[in-house]
Amino acid sequence: MKRTATLMSLLTAICIGLISFSNIDNAYQFVIGTVIDDEGIPIIGANVIVKGTTVGAITDIDGTYSIEVPTGGQYLIFSFTGYSTEQIEYTGQKTIDVTMSTNSRLIDEVVVVGYKKPMRIFNKIFSKSERKKPKYNVVSSALQATCAGVSISGYSGSDQQDHRSQESYDQIIDNRFASATHKAISTFSIDVDRAAYSNVRRYIDDGGLPPPDAVRIEELLNYFSYDYPQPESDVPFATYSELSSCPWNDKHQLLRIGVQGKNVDMGKLPPSNLVFLIDVSGSMNSENKLPLVQKTLKYLVAQMRQEDYISLVVYAGAAGVVLPPTSGKQKNIIINAIDGLSAGGSTAGAEGIELAYELAKKTYRVQGNNRVILATDGDFNIGISSDEGLVKLIEKRRDDGIFLSVLGFGMGNYQDAKMQKLADSGNGNHAYIDNMQESMKLFGDEFGGTLFTIAKDVKIQIGFNDKKVAAYRLIGYENRMLETEDFSDDAKDAGELGVGHSVTALYEIIPHGMDSDMLPTTDKDDGKMEKYTPYTKGELASIKLRYKDPLGSVSRLIESSISDNIESPTDDQRFAAAVVEYGLVLRDSEYKGSANLNSAISRAKNAKGIDADGLRSDFVKMMRKTKKLYNGLASK
Repeated sequence: MKRTATLMSLLTAICIGLISFSNIDNAYQFVIGTVIDDEGIPIIGANVIVKGTTVGAITDIDGTYSIEVPTGGQYLIFSFTGYSTEQIEYTGQKTIDVTMSTNSRLIDEVVVVGYKKPMRIFNKIFSKSERKKPKYNVVSSALQATCAGVSISGYSGSDQQDHRSQESYDQIIDNRFASATHKAISTFSIDVDRAAYSNVRRYIDDGGLPPPDAVRIEELLNYFSYDYPQPESDVPFATYSELSSCPWNDKHQLLRIGVQGKNVDMGKLPPSNLVFLIDVSGSMNSENKLPLVQKTLKYLVAQMRQEDYISLVVYAGAAGVVLPPTSGKQKNIIINAIDGLSAGGSTAGAEGIELAYELAKKTYRVQGNNRVILATDGDFNIGISSDEGLVKLIEKRRDDGIFLSVLGFGMGNYQDAKMQKLADSGNGNHAYIDNMQESMKLFGDEFGGTLFTIAKDVKIQIGFNDKKVAAYRLIGYENRMLETEDFSDDAKDAGELGVGHSVTALYEIIPHGMDSDMLPTTDKDDGKMEKYTPYTKGELASIKLRYKDPLGSVSRLIESSISDNIESPTDDQRFAAAVVEYGLVLRDSEYKGSANLNSAISRAKNAKGIDADGLRSDFVKMMRKTKKLYNGLASK
């Protein structure tokens, strides 16, 4: 009997243990979901916490999360800087999707915090004497009060009004037709910037037309990708040409020239040393400025590898290092530093540029990708602020092998002209970010081209056969034109080409023997005659390219010929023509001929091709919005 009781007790204990084990196994419920903003854009780095616990998760690059919710957890808390916190009751559901609304009040208070772990990384990089008397203002919990203009109080917002008269654009004077008999050679620097397209889109979406000087046609044209062949040899790019009739002048021809950069497997790209220089001045305190910068940074961080390093330098009344070089493996640390940024104060841009270059040089990666990325509206008003002074400052630094990219944000006081000059002087590119989709395009599909340079000082020279061409006009690239002798001058700065990037240029051609009222009437201003000897009798033109390796100083030459064959235009040719026609109308160019929005819309709509990314469809929608704006003006 005693043995039976003992056995029963043992069985009871086993049952209780099994029940307990079962309860432990069911103590958590796995919940997944997506967090988006009001526009349906995924929010990267949003915090998800079970209320009253330390259980939490962070949304990834797609805005998705997964979290194990303990039994008895009643609410999930969703939070992110600049958005209203959301509290969702948990009742056993397996999926919880959340839309977070923006709240500008949440970004008024600035708390730039420091982190002990990055501080240790910083100590490893700088010598003991430099740490003792630091040249840099390192913002940490111990040093916040010493970095004026970085730990900043809220911004009143009184300057947030959209005063477009304060925006700055360089004047553009359309390239004119040149005689192939007297000036057969056309030389220009490549331009892979696309800032003008997204800036024009911002104007249209806001219900207004852009100023003509904001419309750089080559940047509209290069916003889209075209079907160009990949390089077959050891050179970094291939060339392409296509000739067709000109839609806005049926007596003329349209020559499209394409240069395609070599694609490289992202996993084989060199390690990056990225120093982000972020404007946190008062002018950045609006939803489409600093908060959008933060979201853009988080999107980039989500794609960083362990071998990639990122630093954050900020500037307002003064400049400071918020995040010393930190591995892409430590994403939480980086995101926390990004979340700690806010805006206020005046703008000491030159001081920030100096500091960013100093840090990039100090942490230089041999055989790596070393780049300063400036995120700003361009409104510098303390220290060196003139275009000339800033350009000289950057030109002194570019020989260190550190490239500069400039990201423009916002409206009202957007300084486009200044940022164009900075990017050009720093061997880098310029982009304008008007929404999160543009950030995802820039640091997603075009990640390699945006951050990794495969060739610098790339120049193009076209020689026209005067037996085939009476006159020609390069459409756009007005601020990229070079003298003929500049082509062989390795000391002359030119544009850069990134991994997988392509460059497209269009020439409008008046064929030999064709009567046109646009033919040049005199060539006295052309100086000495520049003749061209074609390679073959039937050749329309030749194309020459010069380029340097990213860290090289001696250029290499590539040559090929352009046929005079005119065939039925491809979809790419017709779409490119539609983009140019749209630009001619927006600029009200004296060379627009019969160009109009109706024909541009029709041509683009019928030439979208596969359009996997939807960019061409979006362009058609933008043109239709533009047409409505013109119709509205005509009715007044």
